[in-house]
Amino acid sequence: MTQIRVRDAAQFLGVSADTVRRWIEDGTLTAERASGVTVVDGLELARLARERAILPTDPSGADTSARNRFVGLVTNVITDKVMAQVELQCGPHRVVSLMSSEAVRDLGITPGSVAVAVIKATTVIVQTPEGKF
Repeated sequence: MTQIRVRDAAQFLGVSADTVRRWIEDGTLTAERASGVTVVDGLELARLARERAILPTDPSGADTSARNRFVGLVTNVITDKVMAQVELQCGPHRVVSLMSSEAVRDLGITPGSVAVAVIKATTVIVQTPEGKF
């Protein structure tokens, strides 16, 4: 069982450590003391993270098989004659896409506009931290 410290749990959930402590007090999360620190179960934390995830509505309304869709704001566009680099901020995630300059013009992609990053990949690399939580 992975045990995660309250301060790390707060960071994973995007809330304050005080909020995690309140959730422990009101029974939303269970905790125990391990080596003198309060920890929560990693599986329980993952369940809570999934339940509380707030996903913006996809403005495209498109039906697709791609499940990895991130709605965000375009924060930067760098174009040259042929290619462009488009940067989106999708919640806490920065997503960068390389596409043709023609596509950027055709789609009207400019900084400040809303866009959806659709990611369809056959390979996803997962890493774990060196230290245990």
